[in-house]
Amino acid sequence: MLIDKGISSGEVVSMKLASGEEIVSKLTEESDTFYKVSKPLLLSMNSQGVGMIPFMFTVDMEKDITINKSTVIAIQTTEKQFANQYTQGTTGIALR
Repeated sequence: MLIDKGISSGEVVSMKLASGEEIVSKLTEESDTFYKVSKPLLLSMNSQGVGMIPFMFTVDMEKDITINKSTVIAIQTTEKQFANQYTQGTTGIALR
C-alpha cells in the first residue's frame, strides 16, 4: 500500500478553482488561508488537445501569485506527463 504524503512546497500541482478554471503551477508556500504559487498556467483546449497559457497576462511571471484557499475546490500533485510539460514550458528543461 502506498502512503500519500500530501502536497509539499516545490511540487508541481493542479488546482481546480471555483470559477471552473484549472491551473498548473509550482507550489511555493501554503498557509491556513492561501496558496502561494509560481508561474501558474491555465489549461486550455485547442485544436491539438490541451494547452497551457498564462493564468494572468498582466503580471510579471517571475513573481509568485497568492490564491485564496476559499476559491480552490481541489488541489493535487500534477500527473507526471503534464508536470514534465509544465516544467519544460516554464524553464526550458526537458524531462522524460
